[in-house]
Amino acid sequence: MQFSDVWVPYGAYWSSPFVAWQGSFATLPPIPFAAELTKRALAERGIAPAQLDGLCFGTTIPSKHALYGAPWFAGLAGLEHLSGPTINQACATSVRCIVEAAQELHAGSGAAWLAATADRTSNGPHIYYPDPTGPGGTGSAEDWVMDNFGRDPWAGNSMLQTAENVAREAGITREAQEELTLLRYAQYARALADDGAFLSKFMLRPVEVRDARGKKVLKTVTGDEGIFPTTRDGLAGLRPVLPDGTVTFGAQTHPADGNAAIVVVSSRGRARAMSRTTGIDVQVLSYGQSRVKKGFMPMATVPAARQALERAGLTPRDLASITSHNPFAVNDIYLSRELPFHPEKMNRHGSSLVWGHPQGPTGMRAIIELIEDLVVQGGGYGLFTGCAAGDSAAALTIKVSVS
Repeated sequence: MQFSDVWVPYGAYWSSPFVAWQGSFATLPPIPFAAELTKRALAERGIAPAQLDGLCFGTTIPSKHALYGAPWFAGLAGLEHLSGPTINQACATSVRCIVEAAQELHAGSGAAWLAATADRTSNGPHIYYPDPTGPGGTGSAEDWVMDNFGRDPWAGNSMLQTAENVAREAGITREAQEELTLLRYAQYARALADDGAFLSKFMLRPVEVRDARGKKVLKTVTGDEGIFPTTRDGLAGLRPVLPDGTVTFGAQTHPADGNAAIVVVSSRGRARAMSRTTGIDVQVLSYGQSRVKKGFMPMATVPAARQALERAGLTPRDLASITSHNPFAVNDIYLSRELPFHPEKMNRHGSSLVWGHPQGPTGMRAIIELIEDLVVQGGGYGLFTGCAAGDSAAALTIKVSVS
């Protein structure tokens, strides 16, 4: 899908810090937490609720009252006049929410939509499914997070196994994975430089974590949490997770909690009017999606990226920057070889491999970082691509102009 007139007001986006599961955000209900930060972000950016005409809300892990999804989130965020779809497309949820907002703009459903995402992998639900026909009327149970990480019901393998499958077929060694991992951690260090100046462009911080009554401040979160110090010797000392495998815990992401959002509008003029800074235009160009053979999820990023590039009339050589959702170092090695694109020009300020993966919001933050990296580069074309459950992937291209 190619878009003709879809824009993002510069700075009209935000992300919470991402916190490793069972950390500082573990007790926060994800939808009210995201709504609280959205209300704060809109006020800080001078965006009045009346300026927004619709909402797409993405969440992938069930939480209390999640049935009410987008309308509940909107009410809590001071956007009582808004409604719209609630979307769950696993790790592709962020791209799908942006595409849904863009499609609504094309259809004439207003001039400005909010694409918001929130998830909490901590304390995921333990679900019991009744089955009156079962032995003695017993049902079946599922640990939503752990069981779905561990087994794709269609392919019959874990997500980790998909990385091993690609590593084996593409000849990606453990040593190559560790080199890529060290690069990504070095790149994330750039985002932390100057007291996190790059992160301050979009990250809401500090974030106060309060008790259940909302009165006592239990902790103040000032940035991403749960990131392990990573060194060459440290990686070399880890054992592969699977027997005879190549992927260690150091070369894959960690589950996390957080939220992120982007405002999408229908004209360049409206985008400029809502931007925090003059002279920067951000245009959404195209979307791509793909699915590959069973058990090879990291490969799906390549056909999704190629589809999005073709629809935008671009080639990899036209790109100034790429960000990716890379749950495994294998993802970026395969992507950089196949497009091709130099790994050092990807994820220049970190990635989900480092700062974690709260499911739905992961891609949203990576797209926000793509915008900001393109601004650092002085503008140009950018691509986001990321794999998702079910051996699928989604991709988005954008253009940033700096004058």
